[in-house]
Amino acid sequence: MKLLIHFFRLIRWPNLLFIILAQWLFQYCIYEPLFPVSAQETNLHFYLILITSLFIAAGGYIINDYFDVNIDQINRPRKVVVGSFISRRWVIFWHLIFSLLGVYICTIAFPFTSFWHIHLSNLLTILLLWFYSTNFKKNFLIGNIVIAVLTAWSIAVVYFSKFTFLELINPPANNLALLSFFKLMLVYCSFAFVLTLVRETLKDMEDMEGDEKFGCKTMPIVWGLKPTKVYIAVWLIVLIAILLLIQLYVIPFGWWYSITYCLLFVVAPLIRVLIKLPKSFTSADFRQLSTYIKFTMLAGILSMLFFYFLF
Repeated sequence: MKLLIHFFRLIRWPNLLFIILAQWLFQYCIYEPLFPVSAQETNLHFYLILITSLFIAAGGYIINDYFDVNIDQINRPRKVVVGSFISRRWVIFWHLIFSLLGVYICTIAFPFTSFWHIHLSNLLTILLLWFYSTNFKKNFLIGNIVIAVLTAWSIAVVYFSKFTFLELINPPANNLALLSFFKLMLVYCSFAFVLTLVRETLKDMEDMEGDEKFGCKTMPIVWGLKPTKVYIAVWLIVLIAILLLIQLYVIPFGWWYSITYCLLFVVAPLIRVLIKLPKSFTSADFRQLSTYIKFTMLAGILSMLFFYFLF
């Protein structure tokens, strides 16, 4: 039983649940109201792309912990699983199994000739997660951008899985539902991208001790805390401004419930992080700010529920 608990810690089960939630809401609260689904095959394709995403993400978390074990011994000694509860050999084995299963399951749902963009994205995701763990995360900003892109892709992949490559490059003109679908994909992916950039930078600030000891060149190590805080503050101000502009845009539609929700559960926590950021100096402070960002991202993803009733 303890081994199973440690295995679920290794694959970061809360993060996997977040992927399930984000993709499920995007499918059933945005896609299906815009494009009413009658064929069960379409739903089957969605569940297969969801399982693919989960397997590939789990493999990525596993390989990250494999290469991060020395740093984690300093930053999070009580949470180290690799080598303490599960041998390094078995960790590599499970990384390969999950990654291969993700690639294989996708081939069941999507013909390669029509959906080669999805198969290519799966392979690129696996490679990026590997190189992130071995190299990118230790370099200035590159690792943060990679994780932010992959987080946004976990939502975007649902959109891109709905169309063949030819349909993507030659979309039908004057299709309002398709345009709305694309815009909402772009909004939620951008939201996830920016918040992930912020959260990854906060994690770098939290983990400075271990990262510096093992030669990592993360932003707070290269720039120092004060410039890194300015970097985070700029992203937060930009995101808050865009969210407020979106709320002004939807006022004529009378979407008062969604506007109130966004202001209370998305904008307000971001403002709180912005206010607390200059006063934060310890790992505990940055961990708390990271928690606020996670809550905000969850609240943002849950806002998809409103579109189920608005469309």
